[in-house]
Amino acid sequence: MSTGPQIGRDVDRIDAHAKVTGSARYSAEQHPPGTAYAVLVGARIARGRVTGIDTSAALAVDGVLAVLTHRELPRIATKPVVIPSLAGTSAHGQSLFPMQDDRVHYAGQPVAMVVADTLERAEHAAELVEVDYAEEPSVTTIEQGRDDAFEPERIFGGIVPGRTERGDVDQGMREADVVLERVFHLAANHHNPIETSAATAVWEDAKLTLYDTTQGPTATRLSVAELLGIPPSDIRVVSEFVGGSFGSKAMIWSHPTLAAMAAQYVRAPVTLSLSREQMFTGSGHREEQEHTLTLGARQDGTLTALRHRKLSPTSPYDDWAEPSISPVSQLYTCPNFHGVYNLIRANTMTPTFMRAPGEASGAFVVETAMDELAYELGIDPIELRLRNHADTDPETGQPWSSKGLRECYQRGAELFGWALRDPIPRSRRDGNWLVGSGMASALYPVYTPMSPQRARARVYADGRAVIETGASDFGTGVGTIMGQVAADALGMETEAISVRYGDTDLPNTVAAVGSAGSGAVSAAVHTAATALREHLVAQAVADPESPLHGADPSRVQVSEGRMFLSERPANGESYTDLLRRHMMFDAEALGEWEPPGQDTGYGMATFGAQFAEVGVDPDLGLVRVRRLTGVFAPGRVLNRKTARSQLLGGMLWGVGQALLEATHMEPRQGRWANASLAEYLVPVNADAPDIEVEMIEVEDRVVNPLGVKGIGEVGQVGVAAAIANAVFHATGRRFHDLPITIESVLARI
Repeated sequence: MSTGPQIGRDVDRIDAHAKVTGSARYSAEQHPPGTAYAVLVGARIARGRVTGIDTSAALAVDGVLAVLTHRELPRIATKPVVIPSLAGTSAHGQSLFPMQDDRVHYAGQPVAMVVADTLERAEHAAELVEVDYAEEPSVTTIEQGRDDAFEPERIFGGIVPGRTERGDVDQGMREADVVLERVFHLAANHHNPIETSAATAVWEDAKLTLYDTTQGPTATRLSVAELLGIPPSDIRVVSEFVGGSFGSKAMIWSHPTLAAMAAQYVRAPVTLSLSREQMFTGSGHREEQEHTLTLGARQDGTLTALRHRKLSPTSPYDDWAEPSISPVSQLYTCPNFHGVYNLIRANTMTPTFMRAPGEASGAFVVETAMDELAYELGIDPIELRLRNHADTDPETGQPWSSKGLRECYQRGAELFGWALRDPIPRSRRDGNWLVGSGMASALYPVYTPMSPQRARARVYADGRAVIETGASDFGTGVGTIMGQVAADALGMETEAISVRYGDTDLPNTVAAVGSAGSGAVSAAVHTAATALREHLVAQAVADPESPLHGADPSRVQVSEGRMFLSERPANGESYTDLLRRHMMFDAEALGEWEPPGQDTGYGMATFGAQFAEVGVDPDLGLVRVRRLTGVFAPGRVLNRKTARSQLLGGMLWGVGQALLEATHMEPRQGRWANASLAEYLVPVNADAPDIEVEMIEVEDRVVNPLGVKGIGEVGQVGVAAAIANAVFHATGRRFHDLPITIESVLARI
């Protein structure tokens, strides 16, 4: 049994045993008696109309219960509205719901759904559905739609302006001694979590239970309720185990509602699970991007102006783009800034959040350009960043709630051995390998929910406690930190506390997105557990039979489930003693944390510094990342083991972004050409370098009661730039396109 404070300890994940032994049951593994299976049929054209569907062969397959098309599927009650899932409302991934008419807007859009008594029969029957189309010309790439680009009023679910300005950029460029303009191209990316998106729908009379792969059970509940036109109270969503997300399960796509519709149609439970290929057209993606960045600086390296234009495809019906301009605007002090988003109406589904949405791409752009500026002026890259360090938020002029970036630079340089680096490109070899090193800054905004966050704490007379909240744990370890936070607030050991989560029958929390999950859930749990402790202490001091009778409650401490006076530790009693004396089986409290919102008077972000060493084989074009070092300032660290795991995962994602991950569009057909894990490349163990991670705790009294800022995404930010800068140091050649491929290296060196 552990003793002392539980927050900050290396605590093993509470779900680890269930996952490694296979006893964890995921949404597609929930099979009530009589469960049927639904399989989607996707459109084979990128734009046009469905002119005919022949379902006769599919319906003739043994065990097929139904084939639903736009002719049979019920009409939805309301058109979906895209709202980010942190809002605490419905969170539709796109405003299009499939099979409501005969229009096709993108390849892979569902045009039919087969339901059968086994998955194999449903898959076989789906292949027999014959669809005829009237095909129309499509636009699927930046090059195809460049001439028709437009400037949206707002992007990112309506929360980010389409244009950001401060100062006079033209004047700032005139004042500059050096002006650099660079164009960057980033390939489209897809999430590919180990568990594909899935839902199992079970109707009992008019009540619906959904087992959904989601980052936000409440978001699923509200979204499906809107589309079906039923009260949210008639829907329960369970999401105890989620096999990864990275943003693909942050918004609510069509599959849970389609599963519910199919279950209602065939009058049986239905499981609908997307195939791996359908994940490329069923749950969003990071869009193809072109960035044009112009920066002006004085001879001493201080920035005078930044101009940033981002061009990217969106769907025909939603204005979505990653907010990549925000990190460029916010990372460094610069008096003159102009940023604008340009969108192309393309035949693709609406893009969505993907790990570090905006920050991963924006940081690559600005941090590569800053490295070029450092070489242009003969200034060390870290020194250049320090000369432009933003002591206040450049966008608002407000102080930071906490920062720690200078400390990250210093500690990262020490760990990496930056001072030993010869800054001259191509100056280091290891056999045939050219060896180089690079660095970059990282930041990720602190998002806070827009609605109150709730949790329930209960202590039993047997000395154990239970903490409950509706949040889902999709691999981040939220369930584990719930127990740690409650243990400290209640003065108990973590081993004495059980947790329940991932169910809308439990107290409501918003979707755990935007690295906000730990901050929101820990605040709610802390509030609930603190309220329960204070209730029990108040009961003890009011009880004439208690050793604490008449004591000042503020002087009562709790440790190992025992209440005592700080000046007389022997004078006290346990929760168990109090409850049993009052013949109480348990005591509970509901805690509610009211988030501060974004208008706090402070800039709020998590910062870090990334360092990379690479080897480049000039004959084969190979780039191998040898070492990564990351130092981050995430506020208060709740669990160092799970925090380090999140940062390691994020840094490996950065390796994928830099060198491997790209989804290629075949523009003539308007389809993704490599929609499988055989051809969409992600880092594997052989690609993993030596990684060193360190965290610097900084006090933050603004973001939430425990000062937790979140780390799920900042670990990726800056990695691609650090690697690209290291490749330049190794080869003397700049790479402005991601990923940096063998072909591009051979073409340049």
